[in-house]
Formats: sequence, structure tokens, C-alpha cells
Amino acid sequence: MTLGDAAAIARIYNYYVTDTIVTFEEEPVGEHEIVDRIVEVQSAGLPWLVAEQGQDIVGYAYASKWKGRIGYRFAVEVTVYLDQGFVKRGVGSLLYAELLKQLKAAGVRTAIGGIALPNDASVRVHEKFGFEKVAHFKDNGIKFDRWIDVGYWQLIF
Repeated sequence: MTLGDAAAIARIYNYYVTDTIVTFEEEPVGEHEIVDRIVEVQSAGLPWLVAEQGQDIVGYAYASKWKGRIGYRFAVEVTVYLDQGFVKRGVGSLLYAELLKQLKAAGVRTAIGGIALPNDASVRVHEKFGFEKVAHFKDNGIKFDRWIDVGYWQLIF
């Protein structure tokens, strides 16, 4: 993974921004913003991974700080996004498996996945890796002029 991957990551992410409720961002994100996000994650000592096919980035996963307070230092939020041509092909599971392996090795205690609902595919992948649903917030975000519920799944290593 290099900062040069930011354009491909932005392309993948922006589909979710413009066409889905998966993220509550409403405007496409530029390459420079993605670089800033990668630097923030890596500066915190957390992984940002990419999946490649040939020379193409087809997905990515990363962990970010759960909260800023020092007492949360062993908790992270995990995220995975895939190019639409690589959904349901096992790429997301491969990324998550490696991400979780690295987090456990680094001494992270808990991984948290936030899911805009409904999203059966995301729920399945989290539960496949042992995450358990711990929260459900109704009407917690808004996208495309409708209120969206958000659930949180947690994995304790």
C-alpha cells in the first residue's frame, strides 16, 4: 500500500458515496482527502491494506481509532470497501482476515464495525468473523432524504 493508491481508493469509495447508504458522506472525496485519511490511520500505527489484481486496486480495508480519549486506545473501528466488480468474490473476507490478524498481533482488544442498515452482506461478513451485534441506533443518519438506522458489531480478541 502506498499513497499512490489514493486515486484508486477514491474511485472505489466514491461509488459508495454517490450510490449507496453505506457511508453518510454525500459528496465524492478527492485523492488528496484520501491521502490525508491514509496518513492519519498510519500515523496512529494502524493498518491500511489494499487488495490488488494485477496492477489494479480492487478493495481496501483499514482500522481507525474508535475514539480519541486515551482509555479507548485498544479499540478500533474497522472498515472494508470493494470495487463493485469484486463483490461476492471473497476479496472482502481476505482483507478482513488479514486486517483482524494484524490488529490482534498489535494488541488491539476490540474491533468495532458500524453498519448502515439494512446491509445483509456486511452483517454476514462481520458475523462470519465472530463479531456480535451490540447496538442498534434508529434514524441515526440521513442519506438520500431518508433516515437510516446504524448497527454496531463488536469483536473482542
